[in-house]
Amino acid sequence: MSVRNLNISDISYRETGDKLMIMEIKTVKYKIEGMTCDGCARTIERVVRRVQGVKEAKVSYRGRTGVFAFDPGKVSPDQISAAINDTGHYSVAGKVPDVPKEGKEMYDLIIIGGGSAAFAAAIRAEELGLATLMINEGLPTGGTCVNVGCVPSKTIIRAAEYMHIAQESPFRGVKPAGAALDMPEIIRQKRELVEDLRQKKYIDILDGLEHVRYVKGRAVFTDARTVRVKNEDVYRAKKFLIATGASTFIPPVPGLEQVGYLTHRTLFEQERLPESMIVLGGGYIALEIAQAWQRLGTRVTLLQRSGHVLSAQTAEVAEEITKHLREEGVEIHTGLDFREVEEAGGSVKVTVLQAGIERSFTAEQLLVSTGIRPNTSGLGAEAAGLQLTGTGHVAVDNRLQSSVPHIYAAGDCITTPAYVYTAAYEGKLAVENAFTESDRRVDYTAMPWVVFTDPQVAGVGMDEKEAQAAGVPYEVSRVDLTEVPRSLAAFDTRGFVKLIRNPENDRLLGARIVAHEGSELTMELSLAVKYSIPVKELASSFHAYLTLSEAVKLAAIGFEKDVKTLSCCAV
Repeated sequence: MSVRNLNISDISYRETGDKLMIMEIKTVKYKIEGMTCDGCARTIERVVRRVQGVKEAKVSYRGRTGVFAFDPGKVSPDQISAAINDTGHYSVAGKVPDVPKEGKEMYDLIIIGGGSAAFAAAIRAEELGLATLMINEGLPTGGTCVNVGCVPSKTIIRAAEYMHIAQESPFRGVKPAGAALDMPEIIRQKRELVEDLRQKKYIDILDGLEHVRYVKGRAVFTDARTVRVKNEDVYRAKKFLIATGASTFIPPVPGLEQVGYLTHRTLFEQERLPESMIVLGGGYIALEIAQAWQRLGTRVTLLQRSGHVLSAQTAEVAEEITKHLREEGVEIHTGLDFREVEEAGGSVKVTVLQAGIERSFTAEQLLVSTGIRPNTSGLGAEAAGLQLTGTGHVAVDNRLQSSVPHIYAAGDCITTPAYVYTAAYEGKLAVENAFTESDRRVDYTAMPWVVFTDPQVAGVGMDEKEAQAAGVPYEVSRVDLTEVPRSLAAFDTRGFVKLIRNPENDRLLGARIVAHEGSELTMELSLAVKYSIPVKELASSFHAYLTLSEAVKLAAIGFEKDVKTLSCCAV
């Protein structure tokens, strides 16, 4: 019998000679202070197990709690508490509530979802000792990132990069010999990594949360404090967190639903590499996939409605990455009006209007990557009194509180930036706002982001278009990688680093980067924005010679000097 599954009134039996003796086993859960590591938890377990009458002890350093099974005829909870306090290092801060049983009590918190926002919320709820229920339907535990998003995509992108390096070299003295591609093995290795991370970073973590119960199924609000799962099980809570994530948005193009299209969720499971593929969309997922599959050997055509790819970015950034993708063979067409999708002799044919002229594109497979939609359909928002936006997102304020005061929302189901790290940040923040007096507001002023193409596209804070819209004075300094020694030595001068500052106070407003592994520059810039570090400090600080970070220093110098007139080690 595991300690985690023991209840206060559990009864077990033992035989003594010819008599059947009844031994009542109870459990007590304590909040424990003073632990600094898992070793502390193991020490407390050993101390308590030596107390006569204690049958089992399980202590969680992460949860700051201990669960102890004992024979009440031989020892009392106070004696167990005293044994912990007598160590002189650890102290009992009080009892914590049991997780309610089905239909019996009201939970402190119900989390609807099982991805990054949900897990960050569950971990914070555990730390606060909240009786919590997580209800999840759809993707396996862990949500989009580990299962069908970040982890599988970046694995395949890196595999494609190795293929590219084996075929291309900027060095005259290095003659690439090519590489043999085993696509089924790439997918198998990707699956192994996904399964391993899902187990270690989600399932095992969830199993270690003493006050969090997990239920598989779709949660539907029947009123503002009640959800029903599988049309039968009913659960109530004092507060809720909606963290249901998002799915691929499928545009209403005639014929699209009748042809066999892929999304990133299904593409990453394809063991056969198609000869050709059309990608509908020009956002970051579309670009990453287009380049990766082109490098793996598929002829890729990318079709985009907007005037340029990465439509939220300036044309300068979009044109730079478009140029490099085209150089690798990706066919890119923008400014399109999708007219029809149809099957054509075993292939997929997409008909578009471009500048009023009808054109058609044909490929073996079609990938739809046209953005995301929130998973709020069927949630029972109306029954709960929840306000949704016109796009179906849960409407929240900057504390992540919805139109119903005890219901919060986080992650891709709200309109904040849709990244795994922002979802986790929001899940934790929502729980703290709901159950503590922290009263924190979301703040993405210094948030770094990256598109994992090669060269990468990355950014922090505002660009000049956003500064202008906000009425903030700004000026721009751009350094091309042709001026950066590291890039020159690597014979890879694709891209640039651009800084945007407020000239009135020399504060960095933001940055945009197009560079090989350019995302590695974002944390320096993020901290500069967050802590208002003057740009002159970036210009005068040591940056190791022949590192890409020198591009930041040179761009900072560029506000005052022409870097083309400076020596390599200029200060």
